[in-house]
Amino acid sequence: MQYQFYMPVKIVSGEDCIKKHADLFAPFGKRVLVVTGKSSAKNGALEDVVHAFNLNAQSYEVYDSVPPNPTVESVQEGARIARDMRADLIVAIGGGSPMDAAKAVAMLARQGVQEGDVFAHKITDDVLPMIHIPTTAGTGSEVTPYAILTNDEKQTKTSISSPALFPKIAFLDAKYTMSLPLPTTVNTAADAISHAAEGMLSVRAGALSDALARQSLRVLLGELPALLSGHFSYESRKNLLFGAMLAGTVIANTGTSPVHGMGYCLTYFHDVPHGRANGLLLPVFLEICARKDPARTAPVLEALGMPLQAFSENMAALFGRRECYDDSTLRDYAARSARNKNIKNCAVHFEEADLYEVFSRSVGGR
Repeated sequence: MQYQFYMPVKIVSGEDCIKKHADLFAPFGKRVLVVTGKSSAKNGALEDVVHAFNLNAQSYEVYDSVPPNPTVESVQEGARIARDMRADLIVAIGGGSPMDAAKAVAMLARQGVQEGDVFAHKITDDVLPMIHIPTTAGTGSEVTPYAILTNDEKQTKTSISSPALFPKIAFLDAKYTMSLPLPTTVNTAADAISHAAEGMLSVRAGALSDALARQSLRVLLGELPALLSGHFSYESRKNLLFGAMLAGTVIANTGTSPVHGMGYCLTYFHDVPHGRANGLLLPVFLEICARKDPARTAPVLEALGMPLQAFSENMAALFGRRECYDDSTLRDYAARSARNKNIKNCAVHFEEADLYEVFSRSVGGR
């Protein structure tokens, strides 16, 4: 058995884990830039972090102007603030957007990069250390080396990636997710489910990443009753956060598949939330994988814990009325997706015609 696995993030979990382990912030320095969204002041995460800063006599500034899909301009602005305050540490609080933005800010604060060169820049190890605190259960960005930014030149979302972008510590406290609206909860859970399933179909998948993916799917899909009903206990919230983190450790090693590349079209051109875009496309994608390579896809379908038809029906129930786009639009998206690097990362080969089938059966019909 041969495999590789790398995940250097220290994970600290549990209720009030930040207050209980405030000392973990101290070794990184005295000046902290917090990269977050507006909701962190409402869910208690920012308050807990400030409590830790006060105990450690750390000064801080808050940058909370990251848009839902981070732009190059927004992360350059965050990096300017970090440089001006001579930040020693970046603390990210939020969902995928603030966490991804924080990684770019941590890199750009130390590495001079012109705005137009961000995606081509070869990232060095000179990156500000980061602590990440997820307040949604989906992206797994707290344990990955990826930052996904809006790429207006190519009209899509593009990742920057380097082992240097792994956070040093991730704090997982489900209490920050208790007030999440149902659509956000469903969308982020679908993102995590997609991460685990896509990771198992990656050319870089291995025995360890597959084991984590199977556990992630078991935990996440075990919360289908809560996701469908909209009623979440604290245990459900903990499970979703745990499952999303597991799925993040999977894609940290495997990357993602055509589903993510295709979903970027829906997000960039139509503002479809990232997780919803993935969830809309995933069932048909898996069906085509099973048709093209049954043996390679079988372990993924087994990990779902239900027949593919039942999985498709459950996903449809979660998302309700689907988006629909005209045929010429979907053919254009298939052509764009065929050029995405995610295509080559999938063990099941997808032609442009296969991508068009996924689009047309998932979001076609107008």
